[in-house]
Amino acid sequence: MAVSSTHRHESPRPEARQGAEKPTGTFVGDNTDAGAVAHLNTDHEDSHSVHGIEKTPQTESSISSSQSNTTSALPSSRPSTHHTRRSASHRSIHLENIASPEQRTIVSFPTGDPDNPYNWSRGKKTYVLLTCMVLVLNSTTGSALPSGATEQTKEYFHITNDSLLVLPVSIYLIGYVLGPLLFAPLSETFGRRPLILGTFILFTAFHLGCALAPTFSGLIIMRLLTGIGSSTPVSVIGGVYADIYSTPKARGRAVTMFMAATTWGPLLGPIVSGYVAPAMGWRWTYWVGLMIAGATWPFVVFLPETYGPVLLQRRAARLRRETGDAGIVAPIEMQRQTWQEFCTVVLTRPVRMFLNEWIVLFSCLYLSVAYAIFYIFFQAYPIIFQGVYGMSAGEQGLTFLPIGVGAMLAGGIYLYWERFLEKARERDPMPEWAGVEEYVRLPIACLGAPLFAISLFWLGWTARPSIHWIVPTLSALPFGIGFLLIFMALINYMVDAYEIYAASAMGIASCTRSIFGVVVPFAARPMYDALGIGWGCTLLGCVSLVMGVVPFAFLRYGGVIRSRSRWCGELKRAKEEERVRREAEEGESEVRETKGEV
Repeated sequence: MAVSSTHRHESPRPEARQGAEKPTGTFVGDNTDAGAVAHLNTDHEDSHSVHGIEKTPQTESSISSSQSNTTSALPSSRPSTHHTRRSASHRSIHLENIASPEQRTIVSFPTGDPDNPYNWSRGKKTYVLLTCMVLVLNSTTGSALPSGATEQTKEYFHITNDSLLVLPVSIYLIGYVLGPLLFAPLSETFGRRPLILGTFILFTAFHLGCALAPTFSGLIIMRLLTGIGSSTPVSVIGGVYADIYSTPKARGRAVTMFMAATTWGPLLGPIVSGYVAPAMGWRWTYWVGLMIAGATWPFVVFLPETYGPVLLQRRAARLRRETGDAGIVAPIEMQRQTWQEFCTVVLTRPVRMFLNEWIVLFSCLYLSVAYAIFYIFFQAYPIIFQGVYGMSAGEQGLTFLPIGVGAMLAGGIYLYWERFLEKARERDPMPEWAGVEEYVRLPIACLGAPLFAISLFWLGWTARPSIHWIVPTLSALPFGIGFLLIFMALINYMVDAYEIYAASAMGIASCTRSIFGVVVPFAARPMYDALGIGWGCTLLGCVSLVMGVVPFAFLRYGGVIRSRSRWCGELKRAKEEERVRREAEEGESEVRETKGEV
């Protein structure tokens, strides 16, 4: 029989509107990894409780014009009477009794619980990390697969308007726009695994449709649907890494690998299609993509669920079956949202974050500009290396490789900065700047921003017959370094700032940059025809210089921006309350041990 101590926790609660319930909470159990914060959503609010995980924000306000309040039971350190309860599982289950109109028992993770994703073994986390990377590679490689098969597609379907040849790539990115708005917030309600599996089924099926498309319009429709199916990895995987890695250091390294996959994927696409399409036909471009997806499936099938609230929901369901106690619930089941409320609160969260959070807004805009320029290169490189230097499609595809090499160098720069920061924090006294959160991520973006802009001027003014092709090709090195440093810094900065809402933040980031990636490349050929290669790249470089101010501004004013952010403020308050509660429980445990020795 598991005997646990009870602590009644009281915390200030906002005045509920007239007629709202005002439940209070009693917490039963020994110490948890990150405590038990029960959010009782009685007022149709968006409330994500995360038991046993360090990410435990308070409830999110409604978006209605007359803002309603949420009543929640939050832990404090005040102890009360003792209570015992039998554990209904072979392992110790931490339970909390909530005093409410009906008796409820809320489940959370106990200390060291192996079911808590933070406590998974290194091998299991590595499996999740690598499987997610392969999923991202499938998604991003698929985006650029048609770029090397343009001539074969044009001849087969008798296309006379060259602007239409941009569609197989651009229409795929529209899927990146539509998917994250739906799949990212859904993953924060139903879990990561169902969304990843379901959409990868769509991705695989519609890849087959692309290979068999009888008409160009049919191919475009299949590409759109394939893009929707491929959008989950790029918008949800960052949230998966936040689920399994509790520290910013571990999370940052995981996101670095994620960003490397998002960079290398589009680079592999034109290389594959550039050699496959001339030799075997444009359809084989998609057959190769389908083969890659098929080889990925054995790993995806065994991908575990990583989202803590959903794991607790499953635990609560199992305990209800084993005990017959219908009052055992998980925090996520306490939200009391109708489907209409779910649609208006949860599904709109990415858009609301974009409109209301300056960090999300300006990060998304800068990432979108960089992403659009990256996809402009799929139109610009053929103009430069096939038009100016007379390369074949396969040879021209190889000129993208320096971007990938630059991305690898960016990963090394990131690791070097991480070690430098760690050593600075070990000094006595620690430099003041080393304790500022913005200095964890943003300095590498401040390095990447000028490199990214310089590379565009370099490419534009060296791409001419009188200069050897290797010179403009090497401009891709600083481009790759700058591109990935910008992405690693800003994506990690958003993940650290919003934690359990990271999937929504990354979802809207994926959505906005995909909109740019869809629309802007249509202007690439007209721009280069009107301005020429030199001035066209100069225009892109000037835009990059203007947007490069963003990481410098965050470095200077990021702390003020976060202090005024609703989401960041809620996360900070919940963490502080949890820290106080854990310290109180540890102190009480030491007192009990001392009395036992006496």
